[in-house]
Amino acid sequence: MKLEGQAALVTGGGSGLGAATARALAAGGAKVALLDINLAAAQAVAAEIGGFAVACDITDSASAEAAIAAAAEVHGPARIVMNVAGIGSAKRIVGKDGQPAPLEAFERVVRVNLIGTYNICRLAAARMIILEPLGADGERGVIVNTASVAAFDGQVGQEAYAASKGGVAAMTLPLARDLAQFGVRVCTIAPGLFATPLVKELPEAVQQSLAGSIPFPKRLGDPDEFARLAAHIVSNASLNGEVIRLDGALRMAPR
Repeated sequence: MKLEGQAALVTGGGSGLGAATARALAAGGAKVALLDINLAAAQAVAAEIGGFAVACDITDSASAEAAIAAAAEVHGPARIVMNVAGIGSAKRIVGKDGQPAPLEAFERVVRVNLIGTYNICRLAAARMIILEPLGADGERGVIVNTASVAAFDGQVGQEAYAASKGGVAAMTLPLARDLAQFGVRVCTIAPGLFATPLVKELPEAVQQSLAGSIPFPKRLGDPDEFARLAAHIVSNASLNGEVIRLDGALRMAPR
């Protein structure tokens, strides 16, 4: 599918990997709607790229449905969906004080990263499958989700984050199989260590240490590299049902 002229949704589009993805899609000619719980951040990026910003809590059915409907009113029905929104967490299952981790903390991460991703997938897919097919392949849409290398190499204290991202990775193939009959593809990107705003807030020595753990290239990933892969998945019709690590051959150590 060509990006030119297609309506696209990007969750978490107000910052980091989501903002980079929104910029890449817009540069390719897509009509981009940025869905973010931080409306001001999404509006700033939307103003930069000529997109549309809408507030969205991806964990809430009504909020997500309203945001997708609002984007469709402005740009038409979306054929491209980029699920980038997510949160991090680091909390050992039993703390140094011997107390178990609060269950609510685990639930929150899983709800945002896994359930929120599924929520957008199901709502967007229901709208995609009734669109007119495109080209010889009869393609109707593309969904790209975001996991993490933590799905496979979770570190100490990353139980919630690894579980949530592992779930995103695991549901990639069944989603692709479910939607194959309608000509909708699904892939997932599993990024490693990237120079996102959150990472850039760390001390420079910590950032250098993180970069040094990557075999090659020995630097933090550039969000533009994530965005270029996301855009390529849209354009390459043979990419379907796949989880792609984007990590410079990094395999995370226990801590």
